[in-house]
Order: sequence, then structure tokens, then C-alpha cells
Amino acid sequence: MRRVIVLRPEPGAGRTAQAVARLGLEAVVHPLFAPQALEWTLPPAEDFDALLMTSAHAARLAGPALAAYRGLPAYAVGSATAAAMRAQGFDGVSAGDADASTIAARIATEGHRTVLHLAGTTVAPMATGSLHVRRIAVYSMTSLPPDPALLDDATPGSVLLVHSPRAGERLAEQVAPTARAALHIVAISPNALAACGSGWASGHAPDQPGDDDMLALLRGLCE
Repeated sequence: MRRVIVLRPEPGAGRTAQAVARLGLEAVVHPLFAPQALEWTLPPAEDFDALLMTSAHAARLAGPALAAYRGLPAYAVGSATAAAMRAQGFDGVSAGDADASTIAARIATEGHRTVLHLAGTTVAPMATGSLHVRRIAVYSMTSLPPDPALLDDATPGSVLLVHSPRAGERLAEQVAPTARAALHIVAISPNALAACGSGWASGHAPDQPGDDDMLALLRGLCE
């Protein structure tokens, strides 16, 4: 059975591990980061005509202040982010499965102009077009100490799932080039794949960033 190493933070790591198990593969979770809530200043809700979140962590970690924006049209990138927003009391969340630029274009098309984007300290590039976007960081990703068990569990033939460029960089720091030749990478994007460095047995990234697209590549690699 092919072993799959899931490197993303919880709770997403658990969801991905369950999906990997449904493919008949062995999943081992080794998060490289953990999300941490930040203090943030609450801008008036009336200054905005839409709310955007591109990460489920933002919805979970923004805190009680998030309730002030429930009256705004709400947009999310990805079903997990939309579900986390609904769990915080947002009704009618509009979700997109592509990237942030795509949902930004949709927000503009639906007539909104001033958008509050609650996010992490590190975000993927987003083309805002005609939108005026105010981005506020409500969480950060804290690097976890290197875990020696990661190298022990990454047996020859294992596939490592990399969900961000930062994760790729951390992985490259922890796995020496001489230890990469028998390990495969499936990354969420070409940028994340490039951050992993060279020397791996193979490297793959989907055309569109998403867990399902990564799992499709994983399934093809393991057949």
C-alpha cells in the first residue's frame, strides 16, 4: 500500500487523511504549521458592501467580532471556507472553487465595490480589478518544530501532499536533497511545487488549486 504524508495544518489535515483513506491508501498526518489567532481592529461594517474569506481558518479564528459582519453579502473560496463561515452564522454564503481572483471578479460582477477580506498574514496573489479590498490578518500560521518522525514515516515510494508554498519551503528544509530520490510530491499549485526544490522522484500540481484536484493526481500516481 502506498503511504501518503499529509503536511497541511489541522483540521484540514484530518479531512484530507480521510479522503486519502477512501482511496485505499495509508495516510499519515505530519502538520508543518498550526494556525494561531491574532488580535485585530474591527472596522465598521458600514464601510463595506461585501465580506470575503479565502481560508476556513479566518472564519474559525476571527473571534466574536466576526458577528458584526453577518449583514454583509458573504463570499468564500472553497467549500470548507464556506462551511466554516456558515458555522459562524453567515447565511447565503457564495462559494467558488477556483482561486481568489475568480471570486473577486464574481464579487465585482454582482455589483459590489468595497470588500473586507479577513485572511491570514500570508495570502495568495489576488487580482482585485475594480474592487477596493481592505485585507485584515486575523490569524497566522506558526511553524511547528521539525518532527524526526516525518523522515521515519516517509518511506521509499511515499507521496507527500504539499498545500502551500510555505509548506514546500519547510519540507525542503527538513528533507535533504540526498533523501528525496524515492519520494513523490503532489502540490496544490505550481508555486507550491517549485518551493519544494528539486531531486524528488516526481512532482505534480493540478491546473486549479484544490484538495479534490490534488487527490485526483494522487489517485493517478498510485494506480
